[in-house]
Amino acid sequence: MNTQDAIKNRRSIKHYDATHKMTSEEVNDIISLAMLSPTAFNLQHWRFVQIEDSQLRQQMRAAAGGQAQMTDASLLIVLCADLKAWQKSPERYWHNSPQAVQDYLLPLIATYYKDRQQVERDEAMRSCGIAAQSLMLAAQSMGYESCPMVGFDFDKVAELIKLPEDHLISMCVAIGKGSEEAWERPGQLKLDQVLVKNTFS
Repeated sequence: MNTQDAIKNRRSIKHYDATHKMTSEEVNDIISLAMLSPTAFNLQHWRFVQIEDSQLRQQMRAAAGGQAQMTDASLLIVLCADLKAWQKSPERYWHNSPQAVQDYLLPLIATYYKDRQQVERDEAMRSCGIAAQSLMLAAQSMGYESCPMVGFDFDKVAELIKLPEDHLISMCVAIGKGSEEAWERPGQLKLDQVLVKNTFS
């Protein structure tokens, strides 16, 4: 499936075939493709928490108001970000680059993030959003459906997955074999309602 078709065909599917199992190779392929998503300063601060344990899945479902995709999707990812990735051996993000590039960029990372908690959070959410779309498009290209999810108790899920204090949860992504057809698109805005050229006025 080409990229345009994956974008056009991807829909947020709520119901999945709970009996379908993805292979570990399929899971690794989807996540490996998502790991090619861009991040500021190449920090790669997303963390893909794969929920496999069935009891934990049930607890996740309870924390999401009983939404079935928490238990029935073949793959459930809690997409998190390490807010302090910029402090944790940042040279590893640039080790393949020329030394001159490293000497220039590594100090910039500290300058950009130090004492700027809102920037840490903004960049984390941006990066996770891009990674989530990559996850879903990769899944679509492999014949799987997906659904991004924020309708859950974030504090409870953080407790369930033992989220480190310097991490945050951006969303969950459910992936699997859909068991129901998607609705018709409920209402797409027209291009001229969302495309702004140069300035707003």
